[in-house]
Amino acid sequence: MNDPGQPARAAALEILSAVLRKHRPLDAALDEILPRANLEPRDSGFARAIASETLRRFGQLDALLRSFIAKLPSPHRCGPTLEILLAASCELLFLDVPAHAAVDAANKLAARDQKAVHFKPLINATLRRIAREGRAALDAKDGERLNTPDWLWTRWRETYGEETVRAIARAHAAQPPLDILRKDRAFEIAGAHALPGDVLRLRDAGRVEDIAGFAQGAWWVQDFAATLPARLLGDVRGKSVIDLCAAPGGKTAQLVANGALVTAVERDPARMARLKENLARLALSAIFVESDVLDFQPDAPAPFVLLDAPCSATGTIRRHPELPWIKSADDINLCANTAGELLDAAAEMVAPEGLLVFAVCSLEPEEGAEQIAQFLERRSDFARVPVAASELFGMNELVSPDGDLRTLPCHLAEQGGMDGFYAARLKRL
Repeated sequence: MNDPGQPARAAALEILSAVLRKHRPLDAALDEILPRANLEPRDSGFARAIASETLRRFGQLDALLRSFIAKLPSPHRCGPTLEILLAASCELLFLDVPAHAAVDAANKLAARDQKAVHFKPLINATLRRIAREGRAALDAKDGERLNTPDWLWTRWRETYGEETVRAIARAHAAQPPLDILRKDRAFEIAGAHALPGDVLRLRDAGRVEDIAGFAQGAWWVQDFAATLPARLLGDVRGKSVIDLCAAPGGKTAQLVANGALVTAVERDPARMARLKENLARLALSAIFVESDVLDFQPDAPAPFVLLDAPCSATGTIRRHPELPWIKSADDINLCANTAGELLDAAAEMVAPEGLLVFAVCSLEPEEGAEQIAQFLERRSDFARVPVAASELFGMNELVSPDGDLRTLPCHLAEQGGMDGFYAARLKRL
């Protein structure tokens, strides 16, 4: 395949099929398919951009195709035809690829597939129409609503209200910047924007491995919101901290860099390997324990325990745009059931007068505030320690009415937003 951009498009097509048909996480599909495609860095970036932006705008693109095609062919009959249409429409409308290039490339992709080749006339006619009429058609539709599936829109509107849901949807539609947390405040990167708490924010950062200071272990990737739960533990210097569900290691690194003696617990061998690799690059050390939280019993209770519990991750959609389309409300219920067990197990690891911080990167009340309310009902030996805005750099909007941490993707909107996190701080009496 010698046509410029075609190897990237073929890889993007394979990535989209893996996500939309097999419900694979985007990062997993990228990590598997891009190395196998053996693309040049520029083509690899193009493939990543096509796949991620198509998923970010999937609701709009899908609605547009349905309005232009009387009856979409079934995936079983048409092969990757729908993915070709989605990706090419994204190129035309959101990546500013010239019409002749995007349409010609889509036709060539269809010609390579024994099923899609029969739909070349449909692909050609539809994309030419989208090139002429697509932008006006998109402007006439409610993009914020379309890019947020019903199961999320309904629950978020009930929890946060219409205005906030739309602000969240706008944040999800924007390409997120890259946040890195510095080991040394003196470290700088040209063009980076400094956020509170030693975080640098970069736009159009490119490959993480190519950013200054990566090889030297000067920083690690961590969204601004993800740096806040560990801060709720306060001064941990010289103190023992148990970090549960620790991989990939951002919070572990944060705690170790602040002088804590960290025991990092992770049950998944592959994620544990990544955790160790990340800390080795940073020249930071911790005690690593490969264990399920429900099975782990520390030698002694700790004064500080941090549980960043597995969850639906709906707070990270701006970085994982496939989540609305591969998950459902059932995932929230499943995660909520597990979180209660993990929270009870974590509580037993806390020393008297010690602190437990429970965190999830979810926007769902069932996984956050409701978990804490239920926990405090069944555990009279714990009490909430409210979070003050002064602990969060004076950002009052990040403190919930109950005194917990609640960040939303639309916070810091003018600077590029942040992930959605919930965290509560509890003290063992």
